[in-house]
Order: sequence, then C-alpha cells, then structure tokens
Amino acid sequence: MLAQLIVSGLASGSLYAMMAIGLILVYKTTHILNFGYGDMTMFSTFIAYMLLTWYKLPFAVAFLGAIACGFLLGIIVDRGFLKMAKNAPITSLFIATLGIGMILEAVAGWVWGYDTKPFPYIIKGPPVLLGSVVIRRHDLLVFAIAAAIALLLFAMFKFTDIGIAMRATAQNKRAARLMGINVGQIATWSWAIGVGLGALAGVLIAPIVFLDLTRMILVMIKAVAAAVLGGFTSLPGAIVGGLLLGVMENLTIYMPAALAPLKTTFVFLLIIIVLAIRPQGLLGESVGRRV
Repeated sequence: MLAQLIVSGLASGSLYAMMAIGLILVYKTTHILNFGYGDMTMFSTFIAYMLLTWYKLPFAVAFLGAIACGFLLGIIVDRGFLKMAKNAPITSLFIATLGIGMILEAVAGWVWGYDTKPFPYIIKGPPVLLGSVVIRRHDLLVFAIAAAIALLLFAMFKFTDIGIAMRATAQNKRAARLMGINVGQIATWSWAIGVGLGALAGVLIAPIVFLDLTRMILVMIKAVAAAVLGGFTSLPGAIVGGLLLGVMENLTIYMPAALAPLKTTFVFLLIIIVLAIRPQGLLGESVGRRV
C-alpha cells in the first residue's frame, strides 16, 4: 500500500515539477511570476484536444501542436503584451499576466465551451506490475518524459550558448547585458520554453484530471507550491519540490477520516513549516538583505 502511494505520488509530482520548472525559468530571467500560467497551459491543452477530436489527427501531432502553441503563447506574451508595458512596475506585470490568462479563458470558453471534457491517454494497455506495485503505462511515460526533460535542460544550461546566456541573465542581468548578451531575446526564450513545458505537462495531466477552463489553474497552484518548497531560484529544487509534493498528497490518505476535507490544506501547512525553518526552500539560494 505504501509503495503504491509513493509511486503514484511520484508520477503526479513529476507533472508538478515540469510546470514548476516552467514558472521558475521565466521568474529567474525576468523576475515576473506568471499568474496566467494555468490558463496558458489550459489553452495549449485544448489545442491538442481540438486536433485529436475535431481533426482526428494522430496523438503525436496533437502533442507537438500543444507544445508549439505553448511556445507561441510565450513569445506573444513577452514580445507583445509585456513589451508594450515594459516601463510598468514589476507588480503591474504580474497583474498583466493574470489578465492575459483571463482573456485566454474567455476565448477557450467561446471556442470549446464550458463543459468538462475527457482527454484520452497517450498510451493504453494493461498496467505494469512490479511486485505488489501497479504502475499505469501512462505513468511510465510521465516518468520517461520527466527524466528526458531534466537531462535536456541540464545539457542546455551546461553546454549551449543560449543556456549559458540564460544562466548569466538569471544571475546578473546588468552584467549579462554588458557582456553582449541580448537580455530581451533571452527573456523571450525563457517565456517560450517555460510555457511550452506547461503545455507538455498539460497534455500529460489532462487524462488524469480531465479538461475544462479551470482545472489547470488548480494544477498551477500545486506547481507554485512545488517551486516554493524546492526553492524558487532553483530548477533542481523544482524537481525535488514537485516529487515531494506529489508523495505528500498521496500520503495524506493516512489522515483521520474527519480531517479528509483538509487534505490539500495539510500539504500547504507542511510547506509553510518548511519555509518557516528554511525560507529559501529546500535547495534555494539564501539571499542576504541589504541595509
């Protein structure tokens, strides 16, 4: 029973981690927290749904279509909406991302309606048995994609020019600009990759939670919690935070029945306790205060 809960928690935690990485990528390079992230994920997932159900295209095409939509949304948001408001206070840009999300939600409701829709699994078939643990084939796919994403991001930040430029921009934007790095272009890449990761996670989580206009917002909240738990300045922290959050969610089944309605609240209480002990999160960097 315990092993089953842990494995299932790691599967859902991998999805939280993917979305948390997308949030952190944008935040580290632009210092903007994307409040519209859940709606951008929802809209991209609906694109995959449309390609699958309206146009009867193969799942691979729909999958890539959702990711491409996420990339495009990220570019449009950064180069379009946020560029027009570049002189606004950073807190105003937070609200701008929330407004963009509300626009996407209204458009999605107009195009696809407001009813909850089932989303097909990418892989079907009997589950895999490892001793007493039952693992869905979809969960195995989630594990494989999450591991591939982690390796690809590590390689990108370690060995590619754009990855090194992202790291430099995240550490010191002014110094990066003086070194000849196009900080604006790096911000656009961060938005594109970040929202694209959200779209990828959305397609993987939609078969589990179904698809409607608000479901991805709830997932985004858990991704934010994962990022905070792991450390909002740390990509490895997002992975650790997501996995821990997924496992903690499942282990709350051991709570007394009278406390069952507090399941989600209990998870966030644990996060508050961690932040009270270590404010920068588990793997985040400590930031000194200027006086």
